[in-house]
Amino acid sequence: MSDAISGSRAHTMTELDREASMGGPGTETTEREVRRISLADLEHRREQVADELWSAATDIGFFQVIDHGIDLLAVDHAFEMSARFFALPRQVKEQYPLKKGQNAGWECMTQVRPSVGTPDQKESYQFTRPRMEGLWPAEGELAGFRSTIEDFESRCHQLAMDLLSCFADRLGLARDFFARAHDPASAAYQSTLRLLHYYAFPDDLLDEPNVWRAGAHTDFDVLTLLFQRSGQGGLQVLPGAEADGQAWTPIEPSDDAITCNIGDMLMRWSDDRLPSNFHRVRAPRRGEYSGPRYTIAYFAQADMDVTIESARRTYPPITAADYIAQRIAANFAK
Repeated sequence: MSDAISGSRAHTMTELDREASMGGPGTETTEREVRRISLADLEHRREQVADELWSAATDIGFFQVIDHGIDLLAVDHAFEMSARFFALPRQVKEQYPLKKGQNAGWECMTQVRPSVGTPDQKESYQFTRPRMEGLWPAEGELAGFRSTIEDFESRCHQLAMDLLSCFADRLGLARDFFARAHDPASAAYQSTLRLLHYYAFPDDLLDEPNVWRAGAHTDFDVLTLLFQRSGQGGLQVLPGAEADGQAWTPIEPSDDAITCNIGDMLMRWSDDRLPSNFHRVRAPRRGEYSGPRYTIAYFAQADMDVTIESARRTYPPITAADYIAQRIAANFAK
């Protein structure tokens, strides 16, 4: 065990303990607003956009961005390729298995949230740039998949860095602080694009109260970008102010909006000014859409050799490599 891990274990396990306490159904409310923020003409509206992002992030930890600059045709194409990948025979997907502790490759129902102790009802494919050797489907199996996913990840990275530059301004950091901490050309790069396929929900489980598509959790990255399809809902957020009563707020999916949320790394970097809040994907209810649900998530995770430390030292310093390693170990079945 490294000194960084042992020195920070009490803090990290506190985060995991919080997650383990979030397994109950709670209640639902629509009183909280998940704000939609336009990024149109960002360079000339930087101050206004930064204010809106900071206000939304410090309030609920979640927001949606529109006019974000990622071509909707590129989004549609990425979803098409994702669906085609998951439609491949299982024996083909099994050739590209998730590398243990590496966030790269295909997995099926191996993510077990500490909040519920049962596997998420989904499969996923992780793309982490330096770790993909042997994990790409052959062109004969899925033509154009690799080029599509690499291009889409680049678009997501640029948008995430644009958003994080606004948070850097408000935190008193250099505008390119987070861009330097997430370098796609570095062998230490560990940001991940994740394709997700939640299975069509079986009729006999629709009335089961303790079945989740994804159990309650926080993201352990800096910033998450989540692409959803209209009509394929279920995502809910639990703002810190409602955590004790577990009053969950639904987030309406939209083809043209990207749902964003603050992760644990940024909460640490900001001395808790920017909250990383719990969220989950609840199961559909009788009468709701219960078919397959596809999402694409980009997790901006600081490079492995970056040390996460804040001005007020609310948490002890820890390398991003050690932090991610701990959280993966706690969330994936061995």
